Order: sequence, then structure tokens, then C-alpha cells
Amino acid sequence: MSNSTAIVTGASQGIGRATAVRLAKDFGSLVLVARSRDHLQETAETVQAQGAKALVLDLDLADKASAKIVVEKTLSAFGRIDALINIAGAVPQIDLFEMTDEQWDAGMALKLHGARRLTIEAWNALKQAHGSVVFTSGNSAIFPKAPYAAVGTINAAIAALAKAFSDRGIADGVQVNSVLPGPVMTGRRRSYLEHWAPLHNMSVAEATEYFPREAGIARYGKPEEIAELMAFLVSPGARWMTGAMLRMDGGEVKSV
Repeated sequence: MSNSTAIVTGASQGIGRATAVRLAKDFGSLVLVARSRDHLQETAETVQAQGAKALVLDLDLADKASAKIVVEKTLSAFGRIDALINIAGAVPQIDLFEMTDEQWDAGMALKLHGARRLTIEAWNALKQAHGSVVFTSGNSAIFPKAPYAAVGTINAAIAALAKAFSDRGIADGVQVNSVLPGPVMTGRRRSYLEHWAPLHNMSVAEATEYFPREAGIARYGKPEEIAELMAFLVSPGARWMTGAMLRMDGGEVKSV
């Protein structure tokens, strides 16, 4: 896979950054996409230190024009697309009865539609390479709840979208799967806990300890653990796996 190229969105932090760093062990070239150029550059330096080439694209994938730019610049730099890992996107954790239309639209614009547009734009190159696509959903797709209804709803839509792409991919030779992470300790989750804790008369340390117990898990996940799953899905060993929803959540979801 040393001559292969992978695109990783959301590569500036969290799971996206961990995935890009992990894939640098397997791919010769990484295209790193996110809105923060400074953080992307830090990721690129780590990727290059492992011997892979890195192309930094600081773009907002909620902008309809960005998908075409990503694909054009990737093909111009490296000539091929072997894997696309859609990770970018955060959905507000706001109660069902409080979330505005604008917040719903913003939640869908990047994580759902940004990933959809980029996958369509990259599809012909992926067909030529018999490549792989991974969508990032979340385990809340399986149990949407009122306090964070948009998260579960949009994650469910992404999982369904991935299955639709995988159906087309069977004929076109493109492998498509989705990953459903549970509670992973990222900078975004730390920020959420810092906001949530005082609203519930807790310190940040107390809130951080409270959530795993409430979820029925032993601990938070690590971005690097999700990155290993991503790396497996786009590896030769996983080629027969397509249309799958892979949940990695420490056992939070107990349903069969």
C-alpha cells in the first residue's frame, strides 16, 4: 500500500488526527482536510515523520465547492484515491425541543452532506483504484434520545447513507463501511464536559467520572483505538467486508 493515497477529513484533531497518523504507517500519501490549517500542519508534520507524504487542505466541507477542490488537488498531487475516510463533523448536543432549524441544518451540512458530496466527487477515482470508503457515524444512531436528538438522527442517516453507497459499490468495486464510535475522549468531549458540569452542579472531574458509569462502560475510548479500526477497514484484510456498521463503544450499547 506504499503507493496508495488516502483522504482523511477532520484530520486536525481527535479521531481524525489519530486516524491520519495511523494510516501514515500503511499509505504513501495522506490528504488531510479540515478547517484549521495550523492544527492540520501539526498533523502533517507527524505524518511526514513516519515517511508518508502529506497534502494539507484547509477547507470547510459544508461549502458545496470544497468536495471538488479536494478531489482535484488530490489527483493533481498524487494521481489516485485509494481510500476516503469521512470523519469531519460535529452535531450540537441540544434537546429536541430547544434545537433550532438553523442548528439542525448546520449539524447536517458538514457531517452528512459534506461526506456525501465528497464521496460522490471521489467515486470515479475510487472505482479506478478499487478503493475503500469509511463513514463515521456514532452509536447514538442505535438509540436516539431527546436530550441529543440531532446526534442520533444524523448518525442514523449517515449509517443508512453508507449502506446505500455500499450497495452501489458492489457493482463498482468500491468497498464502503461505517464506524459507530461510542464515548471517546477528545478535545470536543472535554469542552462539552466543561460546559455540562457547572450546569449540573459538578466539577469537571466529577462530570468526567460520572459519564462512563452512567453509560455502563469501564472507561472512555481513545482516538487511537478508533483509528486502528479505521486502518483495518481500508486494509487488504478487510476487502470482503462491505455494507457493515462497526460499533466500537466499550459495551455501551447492550442490544443484540
